[in-house]
Amino acid sequence: MRNNSKHKLRGFLWSVMILVALSSVGAAVAKRAGRTPSTSITITNNSSSLEIRHVYLSHTDKDDWGGDQLGETPIAPGKSTTLKDVSCDQAEIKVIGEDQNGCFLYQIVACGGDATWTIANNATPDCGN
Repeated sequence: MRNNSKHKLRGFLWSVMILVALSSVGAAVAKRAGRTPSTSITITNNSSSLEIRHVYLSHTDKDDWGGDQLGETPIAPGKSTTLKDVSCDQAEIKVIGEDQNGCFLYQIVACGGDATWTIANNATPDCGN
């Protein structure tokens, strides 16, 4: 009878260990599935005269701009900066750059990986005209 009890106990312990393992895996998958993707966006200013003083982010289909992403460090001609861990709740995000004249440049970038936006020398800012 003792061998039978040990066998049942061993089977019970294995069942508990399997349930704990499955619970841990399930929790990790659920946590990852609920995580908002993020991206890093490198902005390179290849223009000869535009200084990008502010950068904002928005949904692609709305003008719901967030706060300035640059702070006090503009992107001078020939320079670049990287916005790290930008949170995205859609597949793409709109990046808006404002130059020294208060005019805007726009770029849509993909979320979930590293993205780049190169502002070319022939970029035409939107000045509301």
